[in-house]
Amino acid sequence: MDDGPVQLAGRLQALALAAGISVGTAESCTGGLVGHAITAHAGSSEYYRGGVISYSDALKRSLLGVPDETLQAHGAVSAQVAVAMAEGARERLDCDYAVAVTGVAGPGGGTEAKPVGLTYVAVAGPTGSSVQRHAWDGDRTGNKERSAMAALGLLIEAIGAGQP
Repeated sequence: MDDGPVQLAGRLQALALAAGISVGTAESCTGGLVGHAITAHAGSSEYYRGGVISYSDALKRSLLGVPDETLQAHGAVSAQVAVAMAEGARERLDCDYAVAVTGVAGPGGGTEAKPVGLTYVAVAGPTGSSVQRHAWDGDRTGNKERSAMAALGLLIEAIGAGQP
């Protein structure tokens, strides 16, 4: 993995420690890359509570509390599910901020409506949630790395602003 996500996680750590806040993660298509980047830094246990890799819809429901109705209505790769994942992680991991990522890493699995590279990242914080949509055009590894960087970037932005 390129050191981009790890560098971003270093910025996240400095911000989180300075602000005295805690962070959690909920990952699907990135398969733990966000958590890996965060824990690449010594001292991450001072603010990082942990994460959930909920690759299946069943785990999105059971571990993160994503409503079945949301999954049925919008699909796992949607803004609504990303927000529900972030909010569920924030509650279940008992942290100040949680970030979630869900998408189609590729090379297969895409559809016309949800092509390979489509990714949603969401952050939940003390004042609410926000979500971003991305459409990457890389291979599986590149899409996962870009998604991890987008998740870390959104978390940094939310913490830096003091709100999502």
